[in-house]
Amino acid sequence: MPENKEFCREVPRKVLIGTVACVIATAGVGWGVSTRLRSPADEAALRTPPKASLITAPVERTKLVSTVVVSGTLEYGSPLPVTLAGVVGGSDTTQRATRAPRPGKVVEGGVLMEVNGRPVFAMSGKVPMHRTIGPGAKGADVKQLQRALRTLGHGARVTGVFDPATVAAVTKFYARKGYEAQQPTLESRQQLDSLRKAVQTAQETLVTEQKALDQGGDVRPLKLKLGNARADLKAARRAYDEAKERSHTTEDDAKIEAADVAVRAAEERVLQAENDLAAAVKENATPDTGSPTTTTTPAATPAPAPSPKASVDTTLLELRVSNARADLESARRAYGRIEEEARLARGKRLTELSKTVRDAKEAVAAAEQALRQARSLSPVKLKVANARKDLAAARSLMAEYQRTFGTTIPPGELVFLPKLPARLHKAGVKAGENVDKAVATVTSSSFVVTGSVESTEIDLLKEGLDAVIETSSGKTYPATLTAFGEKAALSTDEAKPAEGEEGMSSEPVLISPVSEKGLKGLAGTAVTAKVTVGATDTEVLVVPVAAVTTSADGKARVRVEVSPDRTKDVEVRTGLTADGKVEVTGDLKEGDRVVVSGA
Repeated sequence: MPENKEFCREVPRKVLIGTVACVIATAGVGWGVSTRLRSPADEAALRTPPKASLITAPVERTKLVSTVVVSGTLEYGSPLPVTLAGVVGGSDTTQRATRAPRPGKVVEGGVLMEVNGRPVFAMSGKVPMHRTIGPGAKGADVKQLQRALRTLGHGARVTGVFDPATVAAVTKFYARKGYEAQQPTLESRQQLDSLRKAVQTAQETLVTEQKALDQGGDVRPLKLKLGNARADLKAARRAYDEAKERSHTTEDDAKIEAADVAVRAAEERVLQAENDLAAAVKENATPDTGSPTTTTTPAATPAPAPSPKASVDTTLLELRVSNARADLESARRAYGRIEEEARLARGKRLTELSKTVRDAKEAVAAAEQALRQARSLSPVKLKVANARKDLAAARSLMAEYQRTFGTTIPPGELVFLPKLPARLHKAGVKAGENVDKAVATVTSSSFVVTGSVESTEIDLLKEGLDAVIETSSGKTYPATLTAFGEKAALSTDEAKPAEGEEGMSSEPVLISPVSEKGLKGLAGTAVTAKVTVGATDTEVLVVPVAAVTTSADGKARVRVEVSPDRTKDVEVRTGLTADGKVEVTGDLKEGDRVVVSGA
């Protein structure tokens, strides 16, 4: 029996456990099924894309720097082709280079090359060599030669004249360089000797003819008479020309001016008289209506008749007008008579002066004929005169030749360069070649970066702006913008602006490093230069350019994020733009976030 009781207790317990387990299992299945079952609204909500979030950027405080980037080449600046202005030496023989130009430094007074064994010197100056400089030569080229000689320690006053002191300085300069200054050639010395002999022969002829003349007559009175006659003719022609150029004499001008004054005075009197008469007529035509009244009466009453008014007598005024007009007509007739008299007087005067010119011509012709007749009767006198002319001409020729005789500088032996020292970049001829082209190309001894910028950026540039030159290795060098546009084109020998990508035109620029240190090994390499075209003095608030919008009223605004789902518009004033950021001022502070894009 006890066993049965225990069995009875055990069976309900197992049933209870099974029941609980079944309930739990059923609840689990229900929960699992419920997680997988959704309503259509839930499904639509799950399939809707999430709301777009705002893309923002912080408001920063920084110093803003705007630059223009130039890609260019580092090279020596101011290339200049060098040509010889003429022959080297004293003859026009074939010019052949006997020592070619050598690349390197070109200094004041240095030997650039040799032609036919003669030197070609380099000196500083802006006036090009264009002629042979010889004794007595004057000009700006001589002045700059004298300045160069003084720089080299050869004292010569800067007079602009190739005088003996300058000749001595040139001779010393050539000797110090191991050469001899150009002396007169054999042909020149022979020519001078021939001129001396011509002078001696003319002197001997004059002495011989003069002795013969001492026994003959004299034609000096006739020559004096001819001279006086020619002077009279010249004076008569001058008087005729002066009278022809003038329409009136001084006296006539005074009379005409007085008559003109009388006419204008008469016109004024006529005008005054007419105005007085018109005023009187107008006054007579105006009725006297009495004093106006401002009160009105209830009953209409007839207006009082205007009081009679005394009229002005215009008889005297009309008489004055008539007399003034008569005076004006008389003054005009007098003016016409004076002008006619002046015209007739001028014609008479020109006739008389013309006759005087004809008489003077006849006197000159008569004097010339008398002198010719006297000379035909005195051939010895004519021979003396001719001998004197021949002697004067011979002496003049010799003096002229002597002024240019002596030490000279042939046009090809000097090359004036705008600035020294310079650098000979490339030789144009080799030893043994004929010198018939540019012999070399020189540059300055300073480095420059030659490059270009788009024409749209050229207005941002001005000379003297700071720049930075950056090499391919990343090393930087401070620099300055030296020139741009047409000025840079002239310095870099470019004819016209280059064409950039997609047909955009570009303008040349020239950038000079502040120091040459560390650049000598970089000549000819490609570099990048950044020109600073604008910068803020201090740190300022900046935002991305994309964050600024312009409203219909023309004002700039930014959207500031107030909370994750709310923004507000803030009006700002923009300033410098650089590297995708823009300076702003307004109701902003550092750390605010502005909307760049998004809802």
